[in-house]
Amino acid sequence: MDYLGSKMIQRYLEPQIVQDLQDKMVFVGGPRQVGKTVLAKKLLKTMEGSYLNWDIDEDRSKILEKKFIRKNMIALDEIHKFHRWRNWLKGLYDGSREEHLQILVTGSARLDLYRFGGDSLQGRYHYLRLYPLSVAELKLKSLTELKALLMLSGFPEPFLKGEVRSARRWSLEYRRRLVRDEVPKLESIEDLASLELLSQRIPQLVGSPLSINNLREDLDRAFKTIKNWMYILEKLYHIFPVLPLGESTLRAVKKEKKFYLYDWTLVENESYRFENLVACHLLKWAHYQEDIEGYPCSLRYFRDRDGREVDFILTRNEKPEILIEC
Repeated sequence: MDYLGSKMIQRYLEPQIVQDLQDKMVFVGGPRQVGKTVLAKKLLKTMEGSYLNWDIDEDRSKILEKKFIRKNMIALDEIHKFHRWRNWLKGLYDGSREEHLQILVTGSARLDLYRFGGDSLQGRYHYLRLYPLSVAELKLKSLTELKALLMLSGFPEPFLKGEVRSARRWSLEYRRRLVRDEVPKLESIEDLASLELLSQRIPQLVGSPLSINNLREDLDRAFKTIKNWMYILEKLYHIFPVLPLGESTLRAVKKEKKFYLYDWTLVENESYRFENLVACHLLKWAHYQEDIEGYPCSLRYFRDRDGREVDFILTRNEKPEILIEC
């Protein structure tokens, strides 16, 4: 089922999720509205089980009281917002191993970072990252199709709708909901207005090493505060860093990270928007190599004291493999 006419796309992680569920729990993290819930419900269609979302009051009560169908498979969405979620999951997993219950956990945050008291689930789950639609996943073949992806984003809803104005509205609402609705559920931040200003400033800085000091001056906030806010936006899959390749033998001098957005349509400059699109594609490939193939890969950039620069470098085992210029 890989066609756009009926708006059905088989996501690239689906076969691996099915395979990994035979062995352990599967955690699927990724940006909001990237397709995790649709994927979970699709898998449940072939198996009798339960779908529970922590954000739904009725489902939250079932989770806390453990009153749900424990047969074949259970999909738990946004459960990381429950402060004891890891110990709760550990008890469910350990208590149902003889029943061969398959447990799928999805969330719009980096589930590997929201530990709350240590990783009590060590060795009990596989962690996979689901990212926006890409050229390869959509099997795009023309420049026109690529331009559409550049304008509409890789998020299924605006891309499949195919309207630039609708995509702009979706993108604006998406960013506002992230700051106003999602952040308060996970983090204690009083100055949400300044955090929203920061989220609006980042798209203007895509493509260049980002200075926390400059942001601190722009927003009139402490260095530590801005750094923490950037980390929160990273944990919530709004932005991702690209670190410099820092080997001394390469004469690298720029130590600042570059930051890119999972929704590249927030970047107004078309050149930098294209660079952001490429960054998302490369990150998706690198994390696929890590999550599925087991190769330690990373996405880096390089700039030296002589002004020589490479936009992106893909590394494997900390060694440069591919250099990419946009």
